[in-house]
Amino acid sequence: MSMRSALATAVLVLLGLTARAEGPGLGRPATPEEMAAWDISIGPDGAGLPPGHGTATEGAAVFAAKCSGCHGEKGAGKPNDALVGGVGSLAGEQPPVKTVGSYWPYATTLFDYMRRAMPLGASKSLSDDEVYALCAYILQQNGIIAENDVIDVKSLAKVQMPNRAGFIPFSRAK
Repeated sequence: MSMRSALATAVLVLLGLTARAEGPGLGRPATPEEMAAWDISIGPDGAGLPPGHGTATEGAAVFAAKCSGCHGEKGAGKPNDALVGGVGSLAGEQPPVKTVGSYWPYATTLFDYMRRAMPLGASKSLSDDEVYALCAYILQQNGIIAENDVIDVKSLAKVQMPNRAGFIPFSRAK
């Protein structure tokens, strides 16, 4: 390697290290308002649930308009995941059918996930009342609540999911 090549390589390395120390200059820090808009986690006990309510009847209309294209009629699946059915399939010889009714341990997780991620391509577009109504509809389709039950802040956390005891608690060391 010539002296000129060695010097050029050293300059490029130093420039590269300087650029890395300062960062690539992409993006910006999120504002407190932007962070608050995504701070929407719901705990298993219902902590963080917003005001609102819904019934299975109301949820059926929302589901038909915004969900059935992906999850099929009454949540039976196709082209995407089934939301209904599969109860009793986790312990059988056949592959388990993991649906909201057969697998999920907490109804509050359903609210959290739907509010955060659904419908596909339009996440966070559902109102809180629509999400409560969809929860009621999916829970009713799975036989977990009655058709006329109202799902709201107080009642959602009290729903006993069929597979609640099917998970082993895991304590993370701090």
